[in-house]
Amino acid sequence: MKPENPNIQKKPGKIKAFFKKIGVRNLVVICAVLLIGGAVGINYILYSKPNTDEPAGDVDIDLGDTNIQDTLDKDENTSDYFAQTVLSRQQARDEALEVLQAVATNSSALPEAIDAALADIAQIAKDIDSESKIETLVRAKGFEECIAVISDDSATVIVKTDGLLASEVAQINEIVYEQSGILPTGLKIIEKK
Repeated sequence: MKPENPNIQKKPGKIKAFFKKIGVRNLVVICAVLLIGGAVGINYILYSKPNTDEPAGDVDIDLGDTNIQDTLDKDENTSDYFAQTVLSRQQARDEALEVLQAVATNSSALPEAIDAALADIAQIAKDIDSESKIETLVRAKGFEECIAVISDDSATVIVKTDGLLASEVAQINEIVYEQSGILPTGLKIIEKK
């Protein structure tokens, strides 16, 4: 008969010790932070691609319509799109910041969880600042509407335009790089009519 492996018997005790060390409350907080992070990621995926019928690529081009009424309707929808996207981005960020601030101010949270929450809050603040600067500078180049969304080492810039010239794409690439350090390979520019 083989002797039982002593490591197998120690595992339930290690698991209990792990939960005692972390605490159920902190585990719930960590899971909530991960859930909110997932929600922000899903929101980014859903709202960074406004029209799934468009071809994939670095620059999505929406060909113009010849019907004036359709063009007017699209202008209204475009304004609604930009307003809705800004609102959705802000709501997702507010929810994430609320959870992160709850973790950061929780006196019973682990120091590592507090440090991670504070780092995430600082990164979100930095991303918000960069997005705002990008949007302002792109509008200054003559675009009527612009939304920038930064996530990790990538960015999506949505501009209202009838067609981007190569020089305009280069200007947007330069603005994004100067304001956020994101390389053109991490940038997706989407045209919205």
